[in-house]
Amino acid sequence: MKIYVLVKEVPDTYGDRKLDLETGLADRGAGDVVLDEITERALEVALSYADKNAGTEVVALSMSPESATASVRRALAIGAASAVHVVDEQLRGADLGLTAATLAAAIRRGEPDLVITGNLSTDGSGGVIPAMLAEHLGFTQATALSAVEITEGQVSGTRSSDAGTQQVTAALPAVISITEALPDARFPNFKGIMAAKKKPLEVLSLADLGVSADPAEAPHTIMTAVSEKPPRAAGVKIVDEGDAAAQLVEFLAQNRLV
Repeated sequence: MKIYVLVKEVPDTYGDRKLDLETGLADRGAGDVVLDEITERALEVALSYADKNAGTEVVALSMSPESATASVRRALAIGAASAVHVVDEQLRGADLGLTAATLAAAIRRGEPDLVITGNLSTDGSGGVIPAMLAEHLGFTQATALSAVEITEGQVSGTRSSDAGTQQVTAALPAVISITEALPDARFPNFKGIMAAKKKPLEVLSLADLGVSADPAEAPHTIMTAVSEKPPRAAGVKIVDEGDAAAQLVEFLAQNRLV
């Protein structure tokens, strides 16, 4: 079985995050960048299956700037057998539509049986890429899984919600996304780090994939304005002089909270 795992480099959750007000894009120089934790968990799902099933090939796939090579190598150090890195200046600021089309082209080229992703990244938090990939590829899908079981011909799992849990099953080939309920990824050891330097890492461009970023051919979202998040304003203080309840109701009504 061949499993593709989507991995993504993101600004460190615990570091500074800033937007470039000229481009509207994340300022990658404002702090550290790391491999998104949810994508490491997705990688762990694939590797756990590979550990028990000989002949399983796990491939890490990333669409990111050339500077993200170290993060892609980390996926190899954790245990992926090879990696595909899509790098193209035309993808700078790509919206969800172009991102999905590009990733789908890279996946289609590799002909995997299963694609595993996180449910949403910690930077964009779009949460729709898994479903968009399934649509592009014509694969079945099972999203937001909190437990996963992979077998030879299908993948099944549990989707949790406030109302309860749902058991879902999808025939292969399929796209699945997982939540943070899945285990943390294994930590890359020295042997894995050294081995990662010799593992195959294929770099592809849009031309290699036959994907166009021309808005005339592939219309996509256009950002019209960007600004810094306004400073947090002081809250409203209600002093109880016998009318606190009325003040609270009025406040909630003014803010359309009731």
